Amino acid sequence: MSIAPYTVTDPVAEHGESPVWSSRWGGLRWVDMLAGAVLALDAQGKVRRRRVGKVAAAVRPRVSGGYVVAAERELLLSDTDDLDAPLRSLGEAWTDPAVRMNDGGCDPDGRFYIGSMAYDESPGRGSFYVAEPGGGLRVVLPEVTISNGFDFSPDGTLAYYADTRTGRVDVLDYDAEGGLSGRRPFAVVDPGQGAPDGLTVDAEGGVWVALWQGGAVHRYDADGRLDAVISLPVRKVTAVTFGGESLDRLFITTSALGVDRAEQPEAGAVFAADPGVRGRPVLPAAL
Repeated sequence: MSIAPYTVTDPVAEHGESPVWSSRWGGLRWVDMLAGAVLALDAQGKVRRRRVGKVAAAVRPRVSGGYVVAAERELLLSDTDDLDAPLRSLGEAWTDPAVRMNDGGCDPDGRFYIGSMAYDESPGRGSFYVAEPGGGLRVVLPEVTISNGFDFSPDGTLAYYADTRTGRVDVLDYDAEGGLSGRRPFAVVDPGQGAPDGLTVDAEGGVWVALWQGGAVHRYDADGRLDAVISLPVRKVTAVTFGGESLDRLFITTSALGVDRAEQPEAGAVFAADPGVRGRPVLPAAL
C-alpha cells in the first residue's frame, strides 16, 4: 500500500529528528539536532525554536510535568512544559568529545533510554543506555554504531530498536523487572532502499520506520512483513511519530545535512501522512 505525504512546515531544520506529540504541549515538538535546538509547532502552524546547547538529540515529556532533552553528553530537565522553561543538567555522562548522544525513548515503566554514536560514525563506538533514578547512565547494549529508533509494542512486552549501520530493525523482549533481553532481527532493509533511522509503533502493532537516504517510511506488520510505504520528495528521512488529537496523523522529520536544496528544496521540513491507523500516546519519562 502506498500512502501520500504532505508538508506541515517549511524546511526549518538542518537535521530534524525525534518528533514527539504530547497533548500537554498542545502539539508537536522535535529537535534540530546539530543546531542544538528544540522546535515546537503550534495549532496555527507557527514554529518556535529554543536552543539548549551544541546538540539536542531527543526530547520526551516527563511524567511529573516538564520535559527531558538529551544534549551532547548530558540529560537536561525542565520542570514545566513551557518550551522556554529553565533546564538543569543531570551531569556529564562521559567525557569523550568524539561521542555524542543520538535518538532515545522511554519504556512502559517510565525509564528513559538514550543512544550514542561517534561523530565520525566509527563502528562500535556507541552504546545504548538506560537512565538510572539518579540520572546516571547504565549500558544496555554495548558497541553499537548509530543508535536510533526505539519504541514498544502495544502490550509493552516487545521493544523495537534500530542501530542504523546494521541495516535492520531488531526486536527485544521486555519486562519491568528484567528490562530488555533476547535481541534478534525483526526486519531487514535492503541497502538500496536506505537504512533504518527513527521508528514508532502504531496501535495495531505495526512498526513505522524512517529510511535514511531512502526517501521513504516503511510500515512492517507485527510479523516483520512490509505492508505500506510512504514515499517522500527528500532522501534523508529521519524519524516518525503519531500525533493529532486522535493520534491518526503520522509526522515525519527530515534532514538537509549535505543536501543540495536546489535539488531537494523541502529537505529539513516536517511532513505528515494519514495512514488509516492510530498511534499510541507517547511514553513519558519518570525522571
